Amino acid sequence: MNHNYYVYIATNDHGNVMYIGVTNNLKRRMYEHRQMSVDGFTKKYNIHKLVYYEMTSDINAAIAREKQLKKWSRSKKNMLVESFNPEWKEITLD
Repeated sequence: MNHNYYVYIATNDHGNVMYIGVTNNLKRRMYEHRQMSVDGFTKKYNIHKLVYYEMTSDINAAIAREKQLKKWSRSKKNMLVESFNPEWKEITLD
């Protein structure tokens, strides 16, 4: 059975805090962030705005990429987001 896995970057309204995560259902995960239904970092910092994502069918690749991105400097993460979403607009998933 094929699955898609997403590595994503979300932020708050001000764009001053980033969250990098991995999920197999990006739409559901962003709904959870927006509803603040899970205690933790994203709830504390009001992380609800999806600004970047990539997709793979390999969960191990997704986890490795998440770990890689988390080690990057903030400026490198900013450049990645801006290469995909120059204005940091919220990405909606229909």
